[in-house]
Amino acid sequence: MTRTMAARRPSFIQRAIGEHSVVRRMDGLMLVAVAGLCLIGTLLVWSSTRTWAPGATGLVKKHLLNEVIGVTLCAVVAMVDHRAMRAYAPLVFLVSLVGLALVITPLGATINGSHSWILLGGGFAVQPSEFAKVGLLLIIAMLLAQPAEGSDRPRGLDIALALVAAGITMGLVMLQPDLGTALVLAVITAAGLVIGGVRKRWIVALVLVAAVGVFSVFYFNLLEPYQVARFTAFVDPKVDPRGVGYNSTQSLIAIGSGQLLGKGLFGGGQTTGRFVPEQHTDFIFTVAGEEFGFIGSVTVVLLLGVVLLRGLKVARHCDDRFGTLVAGMIVCWFAFQTFINVGMTIGIMPITGLPLPFVSYGGTATFANLMAVGLLLAIRVRRQSFN
Repeated sequence: MTRTMAARRPSFIQRAIGEHSVVRRMDGLMLVAVAGLCLIGTLLVWSSTRTWAPGATGLVKKHLLNEVIGVTLCAVVAMVDHRAMRAYAPLVFLVSLVGLALVITPLGATINGSHSWILLGGGFAVQPSEFAKVGLLLIIAMLLAQPAEGSDRPRGLDIALALVAAGITMGLVMLQPDLGTALVLAVITAAGLVIGGVRKRWIVALVLVAAVGVFSVFYFNLLEPYQVARFTAFVDPKVDPRGVGYNSTQSLIAIGSGQLLGKGLFGGGQTTGRFVPEQHTDFIFTVAGEEFGFIGSVTVVLLLGVVLLRGLKVARHCDDRFGTLVAGMIVCWFAFQTFINVGMTIGIMPITGLPLPFVSYGGTATFANLMAVGLLLAIRVRRQSFN
């Protein structure tokens, strides 16, 4: 009997790739799109850094290492039951707050004008605000997933706690200051409230509070000088084309010069000449526009669109509120960040320090993005039905 049962017991490989295995239930289309974006990003980082980075391929090797680590984190998260993550959401959130708090201590470091980093040595640094996105969406999903008794809406206390969690997180981020990340956190919070089904009066009240906050920021001149300059450049890039409007002007030149098919990889004059600042991070879309042209730029946007659509399908077909909330907030996070990044390079949005998901050079951002993909996959493979 024992030998017969042992003979019938599936091997590790059969369990891994069998008909009902986790691997077989992964979203292949999403994985292909993410892999394509990472590949394109690696080529663009190589092109934009090869003329000045140490050893010509120094940053590319580091970027590839970050992607390998990110893929590993993605795989680990995908293997965990997302419903079990609900129990660990408070711990993840608290760890993210500790990271944000450490930034404003002597351990914090300033890079590119933003005091949002912790140096680890060996040329590596971590940006806790990226992990805070994951921590915040998990705690909001945990709080709003349990509806009030006799209702399909979350309890008022849970809504209040979610808002407190969001307020603390955004407050710590604004102390850095990092307006772009704070806006992403605000979008994640708003998405959680809407998807969670809070009553309209909560939404109206929060919109009014946000409006008062925005008015106060401008009325009392609470923005940093460089942030004011970015808004000035957005309103009229020609006001100072060699000063505050330089980034916007050069970005438009780079994208426009690529025309339909682009100048070819390593063939962009704007990229080779380093006319566009931070082209391997915040302005990497300009490299795609110049060297891959309109076709290449649209391809990047379409691949990001595939990730968003597959994420929406995960949220739509999930059989529990926690998973729906997590998936929905991740999609809104990626969508908003993509719109802002692409928009600022083509002149329809103010310049902010938000990288393009899966494409821009970065360590912590790459880890957070791929961990979010892992969450989507974890929800996808454990749903009861997916059509």
